[in-house]
Amino acid sequence: QVQLVESGGGLVQPGGSLRLSCTASEYILSSNPMGWYRQAPGKERELVARIRSGRDPDYGSAVMGRFTVSRDNAKKTVYLEMNSLKPEDTAVYYCNTREDGVNYWGKGTLVTVSS
Repeated sequence: QVQLVESGGGLVQPGGSLRLSCTASEYILSSNPMGWYRQAPGKERELVARIRSGRDPDYGSAVMGRFTVSRDNAKKTVYLEMNSLKPEDTAVYYCNTREDGVNYWGKGTLVTVSS
């Protein structure tokens, strides 16, 4: 069973930047997606970004042009570079991967954007 561990969340001011990391407990095929979802209080979980080999990364419309997802397969790690952060980006960010039809989730890391 794949375990995912996120890091890098915290408090940042509007307009600031953060970088999230997520490391898997085992190698994830590059053809399998790895990425990020988020859930704000009172809202449904939504796609932030995901990446897999052979395809362009997918981004949620709310973060397009501000966030960048990348992946280091040798390190079993996916990253999320977040720039120009807004208060509405405040949420718990969850790492995700899918293998053999099964979704795996990390426990989440809280990102708070506030002055």
